[in-house]
Amino acid sequence: MDPTNASSIAYLCEEYIKNNFIDPEVSERLGVKRGLRNPDGTGVLAGLTNVCDVVGYEMVDGKPVPTDGRLIYRGIDVERIVNAAFAEDRFMFEEVIWLLLFAKLPTPAQLANFKDTLERYRALPAGFVEDMIMKAPSPNIMNKMARSVLALYSYDDNPESLDLQNIMRQSVALIASLPSIVVNAYQVKRRIYDHASMFLHLPVPGQSTAEHILSTYRADQNFTKEEARLLDLCLVLHADHGGGNNSTFSCRVLSSTGTDTYSAIAAAIGSLKGPKHGGANHKVMQMLDMMRENIRDAADDEEVAAYLTKLIRKEAGDRSGLIYGVGHAVYTKSDPRAVILRRNARSLAIQKGYDEEFSLLYAVESLAPEVMRREKGGKPICANVDLYSGLIYRMLGISDDLFTPLFAISRIPGWCAHRVEEVMFANRIMRPAYKYLGTNNTNDYVPLEERV
Repeated sequence: MDPTNASSIAYLCEEYIKNNFIDPEVSERLGVKRGLRNPDGTGVLAGLTNVCDVVGYEMVDGKPVPTDGRLIYRGIDVERIVNAAFAEDRFMFEEVIWLLLFAKLPTPAQLANFKDTLERYRALPAGFVEDMIMKAPSPNIMNKMARSVLALYSYDDNPESLDLQNIMRQSVALIASLPSIVVNAYQVKRRIYDHASMFLHLPVPGQSTAEHILSTYRADQNFTKEEARLLDLCLVLHADHGGGNNSTFSCRVLSSTGTDTYSAIAAAIGSLKGPKHGGANHKVMQMLDMMRENIRDAADDEEVAAYLTKLIRKEAGDRSGLIYGVGHAVYTKSDPRAVILRRNARSLAIQKGYDEEFSLLYAVESLAPEVMRREKGGKPICANVDLYSGLIYRMLGISDDLFTPLFAISRIPGWCAHRVEEVMFANRIMRPAYKYLGTNNTNDYVPLEERV
């Protein structure tokens, strides 16, 4: 930055800080529900949904009581979906997409036709990669993804209609094409910013979404069935998480205004990018790398706990005071997604030589709740899905650049299902209130020549 410009911006920041301050204690006094959270930590009830339920506690006598976490897609526990996928040795993400959109599992004929439909939409519009991705590369794939989704508006002959058939067409097309956008954006990023070779592979007919991602991502297009199944598992577990998570809520807020599908989905992507939301898996891996550098014996619980204590006290790591991958707004005793990922990732970790990293993350899961209780008190906490998802992506040879974009690829079916529900049934613009703390004195205007 130019020194003169830097000085000007610094002055503007000083002016802002001098004239603007909101004491968090005022929120408590006025009953403002910061973060849209109730005083007991539960979420403010903002709407109704049939899509997904996230269970982390039971209400007993008006108070939340911690319980084992459950994730339910359209009435079906995700644990049952995962068990079926492994028992029947098949990919399940496409069935979950159908389930979230249409509220029931597909028949064999419906599934076959739906897979064909997704396959037809995987290819991006003619010239899109060259004009929208290659000519405007981005060092951050999430930003490129959001921009690409907005750009697809210009390739749509009917982008604005809120007719159900039109929204469904747009939703299916976005679900199918987002993996292609992400992989192409990453390959261009490699070429421009990393000065490495890029590989632009065309979709291979007959592949599942997980297979398509690995095939187009890898230079040699080779992968094992176990690798694809583990990626499919991640896609299934991230597909939705209720209407209250930040990115889905963002999508619903924009959808409530009557805006187009591309704008609503781009907003959700922008939300998911944040390190307090989808970007947390990347932060977990940064934390893990720093732990490996600073912990001599990963099998020593006392040493690991001592380092976690330093993290909370802002004496280590990124000095944020956070243990990434631990804690959740709803789950208390356990996050079912983290439990399932841990259970299914262990064998691949040993196979690929990541057993030390896996063991260290398991130590974090085991020790962090007690460390945080001792340091901060508060409600019971548990590991969340981000604790293990980043390591799984790394074991699959996937760049850190794609950790959060893969989350977005997984979550877009949920976003689309909630968008349809919001447009079709809610039919009221979201408009919460904010308490004004400034002066209401109408005589405060001072003529320009009299200001000092």
